[in-house]
Amino acid sequence: MRNYDLEFLKHFSMVIGFLMLVTAGLIVGAYFLHDSLPPEVNPKAAQITEARIAPAGAVYAGETGAAAQAAAAAAAAAASSQVAYGGTLDGGEIYKNLCGACHTNGVGKAPMLNAAGMGARAAKGVDTLYKHAIEGFTGPDGGIMPPKGGNPALTDEQVHATVDWMLANSK
Repeated sequence: MRNYDLEFLKHFSMVIGFLMLVTAGLIVGAYFLHDSLPPEVNPKAAQITEARIAPAGAVYAGETGAAAQAAAAAAAAAASSQVAYGGTLDGGEIYKNLCGACHTNGVGKAPMLNAAGMGARAAKGVDTLYKHAIEGFTGPDGGIMPPKGGNPALTDEQVHATVDWMLANSK
């Protein structure tokens, strides 16, 4: 080997050695620095910090939130206070608009508006029919009568008028 090659290897080895010493010094320094950090004083420090930085209030979002809930409750109260079909006591009109959907075709095993269907029900007595029509009824054969035919806005008088009309018009 030539003299200048040896000179290069000597300088290169010193640079590599110096970099290794710097790396070892950094590792030792990091180790002592890590050990010198104080441990957390309060184990609930995270909870305390969360409470300290929590928002102090809320944002009013207009129609969403409490205002919308209050409006929905008012609308529901207004709707439930209205009487169905303008308060008419015409059983035929109520049957046509509500009851006929099931009793014309026997949907949900509803008795048809004929002597065979309504006759068996009439034998139980008109008071029983009123009660089942108002409160709802599930028959032993699986037939279902929802309370007030599924329209809670009907009054009891309207239900009575409709049951009377159905009994009078069953053929």
